[in-house]
Amino acid sequence: MPEKELNYIRSASSSTEKNGGVHIDAFEQQDSQQLTGWAKFKDGFKRADAGEMGLDPNLSQAEKIAVMTANSPLSRSLKNRHLQMIAIGGSIGTGLFVGSGSSLRTGGPAGMLIAYILIGTMIYCTVQSLGELAITFPVSGAFVTYNSRFIDPSWGFAMAWNYALQWIVVLPLELVAAAITCKYWNQDLNSAALVVIFYVLIVAINFFGVRGYGEAEFVFSIIKVLAVTGFIILGIVLVCGGGPRGGYIGGAHWHNPGAFANGFKGVCSVFVTAAFAFSGTELVGLAAAETANPRKSLPKATKQVFWRITLFYVISLTLIGLLVPYNDKRLFASSSVDASASPFVLSIVNAGIKGLPSVMNVVIMIAVLSVGNSSVYGASRTLAALAASNQAPKILGYIDKQGRPLVGIIVQCVFGLLCFITGSDKSGDVFNWLLALSGLSSIFTWGSINFALIRFRRALHVKGRDTSEISWTSQVGVYGAFYGLGMNIIVLIAQFWIAVWPLGDKPNAENFFMSYLSAPVVLVFYLGHKIVTKNWTFYIRARDIDIDTGRRELDLDLLKQEIAEEKEFLASQPFYKRVWNFWC
Repeated sequence: MPEKELNYIRSASSSTEKNGGVHIDAFEQQDSQQLTGWAKFKDGFKRADAGEMGLDPNLSQAEKIAVMTANSPLSRSLKNRHLQMIAIGGSIGTGLFVGSGSSLRTGGPAGMLIAYILIGTMIYCTVQSLGELAITFPVSGAFVTYNSRFIDPSWGFAMAWNYALQWIVVLPLELVAAAITCKYWNQDLNSAALVVIFYVLIVAINFFGVRGYGEAEFVFSIIKVLAVTGFIILGIVLVCGGGPRGGYIGGAHWHNPGAFANGFKGVCSVFVTAAFAFSGTELVGLAAAETANPRKSLPKATKQVFWRITLFYVISLTLIGLLVPYNDKRLFASSSVDASASPFVLSIVNAGIKGLPSVMNVVIMIAVLSVGNSSVYGASRTLAALAASNQAPKILGYIDKQGRPLVGIIVQCVFGLLCFITGSDKSGDVFNWLLALSGLSSIFTWGSINFALIRFRRALHVKGRDTSEISWTSQVGVYGAFYGLGMNIIVLIAQFWIAVWPLGDKPNAENFFMSYLSAPVVLVFYLGHKIVTKNWTFYIRARDIDIDTGRRELDLDLLKQEIAEEKEFLASQPFYKRVWNFWC
């Protein structure tokens, strides 16, 4: 990269650190301090001054994207506690609480457990890959822009729009899901009225900026974590014969009706449901650009994903498989968000415990709202990153003085108004096709994150550099990235098989596109970008990959010295502290 660009990046990064991520000159800062009350509130909506890029026209598209996203004026006000709770409980939602019901029905207790463990190991490797990249390059859009930078601009364009669409369609779906969840108590409740309440709540939270998102997710995550922890304790008691009705259960349901519901094909059918349950895990990487010190807070958040997978998914689902038989007719609910079909609720009902099913339903409603809240955050940041890299209309890159991607938030909220078609007779068809749009989005995203790390490590090697200049490296390394990429490819193949030959049904076009619509959408974006840009190079050569732009630590010699000192200090600690540091 030309020296002019590196000098610009150094000065811009310095300005960003001093101003909490927003490039404002001394006069603007002084004026802002003098404003009070309503005037200060209005001033916060004005566009942040990101300075003049002055990009060298000789830079490649990937290099321009790297420079522009490295200097985004997003706020850096997420605290360590926000990031930890987003990592621990951020993606716990209807995929676990309700979706596990269809997983149990389709795969049986053993099939469900095998699928979730395999997807869980893939997610662990993916988050490790993401952690290394996001700590090294805490840029706007994170993994959304890594694809353009380390793989290919056309693939990055396709993946970014794929990810944006995933969250754009999720908001109206989750708002309707929250309304359906409330009908657990009263079927006569007006869905439209409930949707208005939830819509206003989520919009209000996100207009508080990243701190609003962080605080809301902090509270939501604490509630979800406490609920799952409480269920695990209760589940162990019930399996061992406790509870009002008593009677030792043990592994009775693994023998009758059995451990597998539909054999190998049933396990394959659970893969995508399990992936949906883990969707949103990657948001911890997206939040890195808005974190005060990602080098300190992100490693802990990344490592804690292991405990979330083990404790909250594997253990709770093991208990679900012991407490609820896969042939329970109540698991066959017509709605994927029907709380009465949640195996968490059913296991409590079966035990004869009064009151607790309603408590669990409240938790499910909070989980739904949490996903809706995350959808506004994910979509708005992705749209802003696309605009910053000239892959979307410039107006979407409008970031105000409070560090909010204002236009991106507004666009997402406008799409959220689709929730009001819940009163239409055709709402079911509309929402099914919206859901189909985002069905496989996470699989493509996770596979690309792992491939981006593989390409980054390859570029380091080709340039004669190594991981000694990286402040935190993936605990599973590049081999874990290969495993994560391979597992995502296997899931895509398995889902294609299920889409063409559905479980218990004949092949038909509607079922196929309902299950596999994301793939042709990605292909259209990818080929469309190739045709428009006339860039028929299918990957960036390793020697041409930019591995410096966007780093917050620009003095690599000083960084290497600090890393060596940290490793030396850790090596001097007692064994139990070293073990704790590795896992936590």
